[in-house]
Amino acid sequence: MALSVALIPLLPLTGFVILLLFGKQLGEPWAGWLATAMVAASFLVACGVFIGLLDQHENVFVHDYFEWIPAGSFRVDVGALVDPMSISMVLFITGIGSLIHLYAIGYMHGDPKFPKFFLYLNLFVFSMLILVLGNNLLLTFLGWEGVGTCSYFLISFWFDDPANASAGKKAFITNRVGDWGFMVAMFVAFFTFGTLNYEAILADPSGVSQTAVTVIVLMLFVGAVGKSAQIPLYIWLPDAMAGPTPVSALIHAATMVTAGVYLMCRINPLIGAADSWVPWVIAWVGAITALVAASIACSQMDIKKVLAFSTVSQLGYMFLAVGVGAYWVAIFHMVTHAFFKALLFLDSGSVIHGMHDEQDMRRMGALKRFMPITAITMMVGWLAIAGIPPLSGFWSKDEILGKAFEAGGQGYALYAIGTVAALMTAYYMTRLIFRTFYGGENWRVTPVPEHGQTMAAAFAAMEPEARDAARDAVPDLDLAFTPEPAHGHIDAEYEPHESVWQMTVPLIVLSVLAITGGFLSLPFEGLNFFEKWLEPVFERSGVHEGEHSMALVVILLVVGAAVAVAGVLFGYSVWGKKNPSTQRALEPAAAGNGWYYDIVITRFMGGPGELLFNALAWFDRTIIDGAVNGVGVGLVAASQVMRRGQTGYVRRYALGIGFGTLVLLGFVLSKVLVS
Repeated sequence: MALSVALIPLLPLTGFVILLLFGKQLGEPWAGWLATAMVAASFLVACGVFIGLLDQHENVFVHDYFEWIPAGSFRVDVGALVDPMSISMVLFITGIGSLIHLYAIGYMHGDPKFPKFFLYLNLFVFSMLILVLGNNLLLTFLGWEGVGTCSYFLISFWFDDPANASAGKKAFITNRVGDWGFMVAMFVAFFTFGTLNYEAILADPSGVSQTAVTVIVLMLFVGAVGKSAQIPLYIWLPDAMAGPTPVSALIHAATMVTAGVYLMCRINPLIGAADSWVPWVIAWVGAITALVAASIACSQMDIKKVLAFSTVSQLGYMFLAVGVGAYWVAIFHMVTHAFFKALLFLDSGSVIHGMHDEQDMRRMGALKRFMPITAITMMVGWLAIAGIPPLSGFWSKDEILGKAFEAGGQGYALYAIGTVAALMTAYYMTRLIFRTFYGGENWRVTPVPEHGQTMAAAFAAMEPEARDAARDAVPDLDLAFTPEPAHGHIDAEYEPHESVWQMTVPLIVLSVLAITGGFLSLPFEGLNFFEKWLEPVFERSGVHEGEHSMALVVILLVVGAAVAVAGVLFGYSVWGKKNPSTQRALEPAAAGNGWYYDIVITRFMGGPGELLFNALAWFDRTIIDGAVNGVGVGLVAASQVMRRGQTGYVRRYALGIGFGTLVLLGFVLSKVLVS
């Protein structure tokens, strides 16, 4: 078992090393096939470990491989903690990761940096596996930083475009805020428990100071907020769509952004031992994030931006589940979300690929005829995330809302917010489907923006007759949201096309998982397999569920299904039946600009913030460094004065000794005479 567990991260690491040394020689497509094979092999080994785990006591396997940091009382080993939660994470990281690698072989075809892209992907998978398999906070943090670094490399992969380079830097810097919280939590944890090992920290946190535990939980929550893009640190995720679409699917839908949720679920006994208000803080941050992000998604024009804000919203649901003590439900939704969101992102990449890099939905339409496989599979993802039964999103999302309702008190308000966000989700995903796959062939009548030009500016530059025709086809064509750089250059004569098999096969597999994934755990006794599987991980959480009213469960399921259907029908009435006045009313500029939150932060950073940071840099350079350097300069000056007495002449040293002797004698005689 120990060797098999070690192989899970070592296989992607081996792929990274081979590509680092021989990637250019392998070239396209063999570099991609090698990387895919390594992740697929890791998945197969993980399946074997999963089967072996069933024979372990309490389904837990812990093993220390070697001593990493011995420093006095501070000791950290490189070890693995394999339990139902970590192996569940490993299975979907490697399983979905191999599908995304396969997809990327077709998507990245012709890219001059093809081998480097897969090098980064393999390194990312290795880092993510270290994050979830590590048996202590420091090892988790090592993987945490690894995925953050890989995220920077992959988001800014096409760094020739300044916007892409800026997006990578934005993600990197924003995540550093969260990483600060993680580091503070580790410092406090070591001083409190004397170790960073999960087994020791989580064994009985009630025996230490509740204040210290509360600080640890809150600081780790700050880290989770940064990594999992929650309010107020969500601003990096929408811009991260600048990276290639496989990056969006792997990092920003299925794996990296869920690391914060995983961390909070891992420390569930600490949350139970913290002050009683801490879980509610987590729940409210999640609920508000889900609602705000869903409202922004309703007005986005970029197909990937819609899915980006959708990811932020769905992550909010997971934190809501953590806050109300439904830890296993948070993991359940994480798994189902990985299925349907990876599917949706890869579908969007297939659309972009078939539309010659076009991402603006206003220039799409009628693509169902040109891209049938992409259309059908994306509709599966649409119905899953919308919460239409019996697809996967229905079971996991409604389980979260049900747990919030059962919590009572503040839980009722959280349930209401989550339900409104669910209604919005069904609506904006319906909007995306109808704008993309139905209606007219809008690319034939809408303008082609120049590089860096907004659609509104391109529309204004059209001839009057052409402008009227474009306005008739797309009523909101002149909406002037935050300027987006032009991506595609598709013209009226271009014919969209279906993607190659390397891209469509993962879509089909993920669509099957999006349909069936919810059956991992149904809210009925005897069918809640995933809940029973994860039960040992959360038995020390301090959350004890009471008896469930089956009538209440059924009522909440019916309400959830009705909300999802209502959102889809409303979206169809607006976008399927073409209601121009309502369409424009439902796309307010404020929502399209993210309620101006990101814009305000950007302007602050480029104005007063820059002045403040320059002042701090001056203070550090002049005052802090000046004081340190001043001590050094003073010592050098004093040494220069003192060295003048060191001439090297013996006669001068003898004269000095004689003179000193006379002084001492004079001093002694003066004392004798006085006495």
